[in-house]
Formats: sequence, structure tokens, C-alpha cells
Amino acid sequence: MTNVHASTRRSEQGFTLVELAIVMVIIGLLIGGILKGQELIANAKVSATVAQLKGLDAALNTFQDKYNALPGDIRAPNTRLPNCTTPPCSQAGGGDGRIGANLTTVPTATNEQGVAFVHLSAADLISGIITTPVSVTFGNMLPAVKSGGGMWMGYGAAAPAGTTLTVGRHYAILAGDPASAPSNANGALNAVTAAQIDRKLDDGSPLTGSTQVLGTGCQTGGAYNEANVAASTCTLYSRVLN
Repeated sequence: MTNVHASTRRSEQGFTLVELAIVMVIIGLLIGGILKGQELIANAKVSATVAQLKGLDAALNTFQDKYNALPGDIRAPNTRLPNCTTPPCSQAGGGDGRIGANLTTVPTATNEQGVAFVHLSAADLISGIITTPVSVTFGNMLPAVKSGGGMWMGYGAAAPAGTTLTVGRHYAILAGDPASAPSNANGALNAVTAAQIDRKLDDGSPLTGSTQVLGTGCQTGGAYNEANVAASTCTLYSRVLN
């Protein structure tokens, strides 16, 4: 009689249930860590954006106290501000106590909305503004926003359509395109981010208070549509110089 001995190679064996369980736990931990890391990064960007807005408000008040004028609106900036003898910094404003005439005017290299941040930079009240070459874009004459897009600012002679903003106040405008007037189509923030910023600065309502938004899909029935996490549809207004 011939004895046949069957043997199983280690390489042909499958994973045991214990091994599979360990692998699944490791994968779960990795996924959880990645998601938590993304959440922490998003929260940090929101906090940085809120700090930018508060810093802008402080810079505007300091400028006003020091020069008895507003950036962009100041007369003769070439003689009143340091290192401000050439365009766009030397562009003078009307001196009427308003940065621009309304919140729908887009910033240019020759209007008050466009040079306001340049004047703040010349007064050494903010940093990160680049004026050579002259470019009215985010990251150059206008600051980029940590949460996305960038900002400019202006005077609200009237409340833009779709908002209940207080007339006669100045607002920072957080949007995605400085070449287009704020609208439902050119936002740079998603509803979750906009809601977080609003809660830190104001009442958490998209259509009331000193912080409000525009944007298709950004709010529904007077509340932020925070289920819409993917789309960057929100243009945000935040009052400065309160």
C-alpha cells in the first residue's frame, strides 16, 4: 500500500477571521484619521477666515483713527501714506467717508474698492498685498480668503437683492470672482463653511444680522443648507466698521 501525504502550502492559505478583523480595524482607523484630519483642516480654515475679518475690522478702525479717512476713500494718499507715490496706491478717493458707492460695484485699479487694501498695506496695517504688477485679483491687490476665494469691501448704499443688509454700512464681500458683481453664481464658500463663519461672527442665520449670504443652494427657508457640502455657492457679506 502506498501512503499519500497531503500538505498545504502556507502561500495557499487564506486569511483567518482574526487576521481579517485586524485588517478591517486598521482600515477603519486610517479612514477615521483621514476624515478627522480633513475636519480639523476645515475648522482651521474657518477660524483663520474669521480672524481675517476681525483683523480687517481692526485695521479699518485704526486707519480711520490715524488718518481721519478710510482706505480707498482717502484724498492725496501719495502725500499722506508712506511709500504710496505710484499707482495703484497713489489713486485718490473722494473723501466722502464711504468706500465706493454700493456693494455691487466690482473692484478695479482706479476705484475705491480696488485700492482700499493697497492703502491699508501702505499704512502697514495688513500684509500680503502685492501691487507689482498691478492686478486686481485675489492674492495680489485683494486678499485671498483662507476658506476659499477672496474678498473686497464696499459701502452699502442699498441692500443687495436677496439680502436684508443694513443700509449705510460697510461690508467685506467674500466671493469667488472679483471681476463679477456678487450674485447667486459666483460664491466661493460651501454652506457648511458659510454657516460656521456666520455662527462665529453673528447670529447663524443666512438672511439676517451683520453676516449674510447669497448663493443658489446655500440656504433654504432661511436656514443654511448644510447638507450641500460639495458645492461652493455662497457669497458672504460681513459688516466691518460697526
